[in-house]
Amino acid sequence: MNDDETTGNVHWSFWAIGVVALIWNSMTLMNFLVQMNPDMVAAYRESERAIIEGRPLWATGAFAIAAFGGALGSLLLLLRKSPAYHLFIASLLGVVVTMAHTLGIGLDFGVGEVLGIILMPVVVAVFLVWYSKLARRKAWIR
Repeated sequence: MNDDETTGNVHWSFWAIGVVALIWNSMTLMNFLVQMNPDMVAAYRESERAIIEGRPLWATGAFAIAAFGGALGSLLLLLRKSPAYHLFIASLLGVVVTMAHTLGIGLDFGVGEVLGIILMPVVVAVFLVWYSKLARRKAWIR
């Protein structure tokens, strides 16, 4: 690699992925905080309100772990700290539990909803676990 491709011994793509991860997980965190406000939830579609209002405490806790773990993990990734990897694992587990509950409530989801609110968060969470492990192996995070 030459100087055009690296910054401080870290490939430029590390910073791009870190910023996108922080934006994604910050939006997830904002979504969680909005869903904790009943006045805001009242403006949601009926199918979305059914998910939120019927969510048990354990699934809400998993959502919190997914949101806070992902946001903090993204911040630590950009700060090049290795605990990002463990936070991304916690976030992935939170995402899986939350999505398992969402699928288990028996709503009739369309293809767009399955892709957008169920599959995409899982794919992103899995990618961030993999990527942070790669970053540790390459000593981009310590």
